[in-house]
Amino acid sequence: MISKKSFFKKLFPYVVSILFTSSLAGQEQNDNFPPPERPITISATKATGKIAIDGRLSEPDWESAEIISDFFKVEPTQGGDIANPTLVRILYDDRNLYFGVFCKDSMGKKGIRIQDLRRDFDNGENDVFGIQIDAQNTRQYAISFQTTPHGNQLDQQSFNDTNTDADWNALWNVRTQRTEEGYFAEFSIPFKSIRYDKPVEGMPAEWGITFFRMARKDFEKTVFPAIPQSFSENRMTYAAKLTGLNVPPPSANIRAEPYALYQYEESKSGNVLTEKSSEPKIGGDVKWAISPNTVLDLTINTDFAQADVDRAVNNLERFNIFFPERRQFFLENSGIWSGGGNTQVRPFFSRTIGLENSFNAKPAPLDFGARFTDRNEDRTLAGLVVRQSETDNSTGSTFGVAQYTQNYGKENNIGAMITYRLDDTANNLGISSQNNTTISIDGLIRPKSEITLSYLLSTSMDSETGQTGFSGRVYGGASTNDYYLGYVNAFVSSDYSPDMGYVFQKDVMYHSPGGYAIIRPKSLPFIRRWDPGAFLNYYHDFEDFGNFQQARLYIFPVFIWFKDNSFFEMSFTPTWQNINFDFAPLGLEIAEGNYRYTRFLLNYFTDQSKKISGSGSYDIGNFYNGSRNTLNLGMRYAPSPHIAFSANYERNNINSLGTLHQDLDTDLYSANLRLALNPRVQLSTFYQYNSFDEQGGWNVRFSWEYMPLSFIYLVFNDTQMDVFDPVESSTQFISKITFLKQF
Repeated sequence: MISKKSFFKKLFPYVVSILFTSSLAGQEQNDNFPPPERPITISATKATGKIAIDGRLSEPDWESAEIISDFFKVEPTQGGDIANPTLVRILYDDRNLYFGVFCKDSMGKKGIRIQDLRRDFDNGENDVFGIQIDAQNTRQYAISFQTTPHGNQLDQQSFNDTNTDADWNALWNVRTQRTEEGYFAEFSIPFKSIRYDKPVEGMPAEWGITFFRMARKDFEKTVFPAIPQSFSENRMTYAAKLTGLNVPPPSANIRAEPYALYQYEESKSGNVLTEKSSEPKIGGDVKWAISPNTVLDLTINTDFAQADVDRAVNNLERFNIFFPERRQFFLENSGIWSGGGNTQVRPFFSRTIGLENSFNAKPAPLDFGARFTDRNEDRTLAGLVVRQSETDNSTGSTFGVAQYTQNYGKENNIGAMITYRLDDTANNLGISSQNNTTISIDGLIRPKSEITLSYLLSTSMDSETGQTGFSGRVYGGASTNDYYLGYVNAFVSSDYSPDMGYVFQKDVMYHSPGGYAIIRPKSLPFIRRWDPGAFLNYYHDFEDFGNFQQARLYIFPVFIWFKDNSFFEMSFTPTWQNINFDFAPLGLEIAEGNYRYTRFLLNYFTDQSKKISGSGSYDIGNFYNGSRNTLNLGMRYAPSPHIAFSANYERNNINSLGTLHQDLDTDLYSANLRLALNPRVQLSTFYQYNSFDEQGGWNVRFSWEYMPLSFIYLVFNDTQMDVFDPVESSTQFISKITFLKQF
């Protein structure tokens, strides 16, 4: 067994070298600045006529509105002249808030970069203009409305600037017009889509607001008002104050979204039909804004037929793989739950809902669900309950979670959460009623803008085992324009069993200190930033602190973003392993014992905003008692925003590994074709094949947003597993229509 003393003795020279280099680099500049004592004030103007949302800003009211143009550059360098200026005007009437934007481009139409026309696009690889609103003046929460020069829509929630929910959807409208000098964008956001407190009679409302613009060809990012480079546009402590709004009093706000669905599914073994189903289904969601602070969401016969499929993974590590949630009902407001945003310990992880059991990942139907959220500038109260139907392979289950968070100071909060899962009795399965509970405390502290501290402590109680377990996570980080330094500690006891949660491993204590310098070399103008640094990932038993499990020192002396946002990395990872359990990644049995090896990585991707882009990485070196070489290749071709094709390939070449010194090659292929008539009519085709389990699958999805947030979907799924003889396959066809009405 490797002792801690021996391990750190070997580690010391690496750490000293990296920290010395980083500290010298970090002394060059310090351009962070605190939030202003008195925010900048901007004003909205009451429109006297009708505003047509066409992206032209041709109505006379736009001429009388205040012009906001004093943007601040944060990329590729902080401060200085702006090559692509932005002008913003704000109007409102009795129902809507309007933003009229002109984004001047130094190359006009030729300078515009956009990848495709999908909703909820990648806002780092497109030309983008965005608006962030904190209508409740919490300074910790914001909603964002973003668009591209072609009128794509992205709306999201942000919690404490560090946790964003891009799957939140609101009812709003935007249209754009491209010209020889740039592009116009015209937003119409109903007041009913913005939650705000009841205004004081005779007093205009005052809301926190920020804007940002990405001119992608120059990777020029500008913000209003000024926000340091090390923070995002969602850091609402820097927000301006939007005044002059005589908003209507909050009124009944109900959004109903019924759906009708037809699903056909069949399974075959060879040419023999083994299972077949054909059924219609109806259900829907209702969102009721009881007050500006209080929202009740209801779902009946919940269906997620249009959700994206998971990407295949060949797991060669000792830890559980984290697959993100993809279902809309669970994604909205997901940042409010304790542990949200991290992939190590989550007392509540919604993917545990809607599955037959942990061993059988087949979906189980959901009868109904309800979510309650009550948020103001002082605190957040939230609850969720979902009922899962009984199936042939699983009991019926009821899931419940409740959270209370109290804000204090400028950007601090503390919260408590409880989860409860009740599994029914199922005589046909020989299972009696069981329940599982977790209780968690979490919080966030920002003593200064650049310093973030967060913590989580959780305990679980399980009726089946009668055991009580513990887990937790602590994070501390300092982020400036010159450097990042951080430390993460996470622990999970062997008895911690959150039946509604996720943990990366049991009986483990994890430490990860590290950091990097941020260098913007003026003598190398083709480099935007160079971030050399190192992170240590050290694991030992939670129950027996002296029992070492694994350590990795990730050292990246070359970690460079170029001016066009292409990227190059050269890194190496000394690794220490103690295998004292049954471990067989991809079926290759590793003998118990201590292992020491180093792996090397080359990683490069081109400018992802261009019509043709590519990526590649090569990870080589020893692996336990053998060797492993992993090659990843990717390409993307988008001759216009209406057509985009991408393909990816991963190959693992494993040699002389394990007790039998086995060789294994695995290939993982995927390809995606996206066709779009406009941002509202799109066809997406995805295919993936994994040679390890000889499983291939198609996912074809057509979507038409025939009215705002009302869709018609046609979905085709086909999966084939060649590893069986005869070949097993399943085919699924789904047609679904949704209709959204806001009252």
